[in-house]
Amino acid sequence: MTPATGPPRWRTARQHRGLHAPPFEAIQYSRISITISRATCALIGGLVARRTTVTINDVANEAGVALGTVSNALNHPEKVRPETLKRINEASAKLGYAPNQSARMLAGGQNRSFGLVLPSLEHGISLQIANGANAEAQKHGYGLLIANADNDDILSARYLTYFMGTQMAGILVQPMSVYGWKPSLATPSVPTVYLDFHSSEPGYFVGADNRAQGRLVAQHAIDAGARRIAVFGKDEFEKLGMRIAGVRDIMRTTTGVAFEFIDEGAWNLARDGYSVGYRLAKRPASERPDFIIALSDVLATGAVAGIQAVGLNVPGDIKVAGSDGNPLAWSGNVSLTTIAPPGYEIGRKGVQYLIEQIEENRRAGNAMPTENHQALVRPFLLARASSGEGNATEFADPDLDISGYL
Repeated sequence: MTPATGPPRWRTARQHRGLHAPPFEAIQYSRISITISRATCALIGGLVARRTTVTINDVANEAGVALGTVSNALNHPEKVRPETLKRINEASAKLGYAPNQSARMLAGGQNRSFGLVLPSLEHGISLQIANGANAEAQKHGYGLLIANADNDDILSARYLTYFMGTQMAGILVQPMSVYGWKPSLATPSVPTVYLDFHSSEPGYFVGADNRAQGRLVAQHAIDAGARRIAVFGKDEFEKLGMRIAGVRDIMRTTTGVAFEFIDEGAWNLARDGYSVGYRLAKRPASERPDFIIALSDVLATGAVAGIQAVGLNVPGDIKVAGSDGNPLAWSGNVSLTTIAPPGYEIGRKGVQYLIEQIEENRRAGNAMPTENHQALVRPFLLARASSGEGNATEFADPDLDISGYL
């Protein structure tokens, strides 16, 4: 073929080099033209020659085990002996092997992970929930992926949708506990449990018994000799309102004790607690409370500082108690009386509810819940120095491991 007849439909690199030996390789395929430098050609060729795809067979050979053993290690690690699992993990790390999760899902495989959507990580109960859920998930051979919604309901819904799209085995959601909140009308396509929340809607819910928490702290105040009790904190979330209801339960059955309710103080602002504590402590001795119950531990810690700033003593002049079991707020110079942290048990029971749904779906198909399933975590009092106690209350429940809570 001569130049007069026009360029060929395609020309090999060797033919092209023979004609002109230009600094670039030009390969024409019909209407598609790709131009790359010779140096890039050599580099790509070297990378392709050196690149190898690590497979599950390579891991099995490296670890000296059967292919099925590696499969079990990836999907059912509880079925593999610890020493064998260690050897397989070391082989995977050495070879740089990572299972293709997308391919497994397309092939109908099961995602052995749960998703957990938290509203934020600024409160101890969310961290406790994560710890409890992770411990229980690992016990059953599942992993746990955590998403922080940063107190944004829209972002929380997006994470929920994302986890459903990745075919998680189950999803745990801790919503913002605002009045009137309900689960999405759209039925989740995977087992879902809502945590730290009370509801009468169909579905699975696990929460702290906030009303019982309020009763427990109020009764402790009375048992400590209180005759004027101030309860403060903004009634902005349902769980806070339930604690107030619990205090009122005790108030209705008690005589000779005056209760004052102050709807002031954001639950997560210690400065609000300081302001209320300072103001109450400045009252004349005949008018100020002898016991203050804060609706959160953050507010209670602030109240202690406010009382001390006036020159009064805690618990000598005014006793103080929190009511939500938030270890992140226990940094004051007086150990705080409050509720044992309930989040760990909430997370643990949430995973148990997921396992229950997974087993039910295996028996009855992908059946969605039509009834309400609500589990409440029983509260325990931690009586400490802020209310005049030196030691924590003994725990009567033999199944309760307080070390996990703290």
